[in-house]
Amino acid sequence: MARSVSPQLDRRTMLGSTAGSALSLLGLMGAQERAAAAGLAQPSRIRSCIFVFHYGGPSHHDTFDMKPEAPVEIRGEFRPISSSAPGIQVCEHLPKLARVMHRVAVVRSLHHRMTAHDSASANTLTGRPPVGGDRETFPDTPETFPAIGAVVTALRRELAGRVPWAALPFVMYNVLRNPGQTPGFLGARYDPFQVDVDPEHGLYRPETLKLPAGIDVGRLRGRQSLWNALDGSGSLSHLPEARTARTLYERAFDLLNSEEVRRATDIEREPPRVRERYGLYSDMGHAPGPAGGGQHGYARNMRGQNLLLARRMVEAGVPFVNVYDFKQQGQNWDSHADGFRQLKDHLLPAFDRGLSALIEDLAERGLLDSTLVVSVGEFGRTPKVNGSGGRDHWPFCYTALLAGGGVRGGVVHGSSDATGAYPDEHPVTPGDLCATVLERFGLSSTQQVHDATGRPWPAADGLPILGLT
Repeated sequence: MARSVSPQLDRRTMLGSTAGSALSLLGLMGAQERAAAAGLAQPSRIRSCIFVFHYGGPSHHDTFDMKPEAPVEIRGEFRPISSSAPGIQVCEHLPKLARVMHRVAVVRSLHHRMTAHDSASANTLTGRPPVGGDRETFPDTPETFPAIGAVVTALRRELAGRVPWAALPFVMYNVLRNPGQTPGFLGARYDPFQVDVDPEHGLYRPETLKLPAGIDVGRLRGRQSLWNALDGSGSLSHLPEARTARTLYERAFDLLNSEEVRRATDIEREPPRVRERYGLYSDMGHAPGPAGGGQHGYARNMRGQNLLLARRMVEAGVPFVNVYDFKQQGQNWDSHADGFRQLKDHLLPAFDRGLSALIEDLAERGLLDSTLVVSVGEFGRTPKVNGSGGRDHWPFCYTALLAGGGVRGGVVHGSSDATGAYPDEHPVTPGDLCATVLERFGLSSTQQVHDATGRPWPAADGLPILGLT
C-alpha cells in the first residue's frame, strides 16, 4: 500500500522554507522594481481563473513547440502553420487556435522532475513537488499540499460567494484519486464544488445541489433552523468539530438554496449555436444521429462542453474553475503508442475547437480581461518518437498556454533547445506558474497559508513569470 504523503516540517525543511520565502520576496520586489523602472503599467487584478488540466501530458513537439528542422524521429509527422501572432507557429491540426494566438501567451520552458502521472499532476496542480517524491500512485490526503484553487479561496475570501472554487467534469482517478485536486492541509471547508458529467447524454450533475429523497426545501429550512438553535444554545459551539461542521453546514444550506448555481450548471440553457461553437458533437468522424448514439451515431464532444460550462460558472461569479480534461471520448493525452493518429483523430480537433471557442467567447462577452485561462498538462512527451509511434513521459521541458487576465497575447516566454528536450532560455517551474496565477488575483506567493498544525507555508513555491503582463 502506498504511504501517505504528509508535508511534515522538520528543521531543514523549515529553514529551507523560510529562506525560500525570503528569496521569493526579494525576487518579487526586484521584479516589481524592474517593471516600475521600465514604465510598465501593472494590469488590474482578475476576478476569475479557468485552469484547464490536460491529464496524460500533451506533446509539446506536436502542438506549440514544433521542431520542423529536426530529424524526422524528433519532429514527427505534423507540420507547423502560421498563426495570428507574428512569428508564432502551431500544429497544422490546430487551425482554430492559430486564429486566436494573438490573444495567447506561450510558455515553452516549463519543467520539473516528476516522471509519473500522479506525482507530476500533484506538482502541476499545487505548484510544489510532492514530499513523497516521484511515484505513480499515492493518495490525495488531508495532509497533502493544497491545489492552487484552494489557496486562492483561502487568501481571497472576499471573492468567495456561494461557490468560490468549482471542479468539473469529474474527479480524476488513476488507481487512487490523483493528487492535487483537493484543499489538502487547508481542510474540508475549502473543498471544491464538484460538478459531474453524464457523457452519454451530455448533462452535468451537480450532486451537491440535489436534496435527499423525501426532503423538500421546507424541511431543509427546518433542519437549518434546528441546527442554528442548537448552535446558538452553546451546546455545540464549544466543540472544535462542531465549529468545523457549522462552516460545512452553512455552505451546504447555502448551495441547496441557490437557484443561480443551478442555472449555471444547466448547460441546456445555452442556445444551440453556442453549444455547437464549442463542439457539441464529437470531432471523430461520426455521422450525426440520435443524442447519446455513442459509437454508432455520434458522441457528444464533452471536452468543448466542459469549457462552455466553465464559462457559465465564471459568469455566475465563480472565481476559480478547474476543468480536468481526462478520460473522455475514450482517450486521454497519454499517447505512448499510435500517437499521431490519436492526436489527429481524437485529441487535437476537440481541443482546438473548445479552447479557441472559450477564448473568443470570453472576449466577446467582455470577460477575457478579468478571466485568466490556463491550459497545461502534467508534463510533455519525449523528444524522440518511440518504436510504437508515440512519445513517452517527459517533464524536463513542456509548454503551457495563458490567455486573458491581463496577460499579453501573441508572445512566447522561454524556449527549449533544438530537440525540445530541455529549457534553453528562461526556465519556468509549476511553482512559478501558480505564483503567476496568484499574482493575477492580486496575491503574492510569499503570503502564508497554514497547515492543520498551524505551521506556515508560502502560498506558492515560485515567482510570477516576468514579462507576461
